[in-house]
Amino acid sequence: MSFRPPAIEPSRPVARAGSVPRWRSFSDEEGPMGRTVLSMSVSLDGFAAGPDVTREQPMGRGGERLHEWLFQADGDRAVAADGVNPVGVDAAQVRERHATTGAVVIGKRTFDVGVDLWQDTPFPVPCFVVTRESRDPLRMKSDVFTFVNDGLHSTLRQARQAAGDRNVLIMGGPTTGRQFVKAGLVDEIHVQLVPVFLGTGTRLFDHLGADHIELERTAVIESPHVTHLRFRVPR
Repeated sequence: MSFRPPAIEPSRPVARAGSVPRWRSFSDEEGPMGRTVLSMSVSLDGFAAGPDVTREQPMGRGGERLHEWLFQADGDRAVAADGVNPVGVDAAQVRERHATTGAVVIGKRTFDVGVDLWQDTPFPVPCFVVTRESRDPLRMKSDVFTFVNDGLHSTLRQARQAAGDRNVLIMGGPTTGRQFVKAGLVDEIHVQLVPVFLGTGTRLFDHLGADHIELERTAVIESPHVTHLRFRVPR
């Protein structure tokens, strides 16, 4: 995922449901940690990016279609109880993501193609980049990019410490997201299922191995533009 979500201020606190992850870096007396959440928009045929990803096409050829739901101005608007204020299912999902995210993890390619577009960290929280390179932190307007070159576990450990009791969002791209799932480091998977066949590109859940990974579905939230699917990864 190589976009910067719209900055929507939460209208009220969002409850943080779900179980505590299996590993912790502090004692129970200090309070629960948030969850590690993989969230991506995916086509009906499973692609999370189109082919030929470049700085000019950060989602690949045709891949921007996967994020059109974020910027719809109509179709998802319903009248609130007072008959005045419009609200939207998709806008509510974005508000919740902003309210519950305390740190973001992305891959190096997502950073390379996204940073010029964002001109900032993708969320106004610390962002950790999985990379093989050694590089000093990069301070941006909202927060800082930290480059981690000693593996997924180290990346997640640092992100968890930065996030505190909020969630770590694994934002992209699909290859990085898949690696975290395969390593058993994800507590929840949120898929924004977009009604389109991309036909080619990078699939999110390719090459996970031969073992079955059973998921518990926790939510199905529909809008005219996308279906929000949420799953818990049982421990």
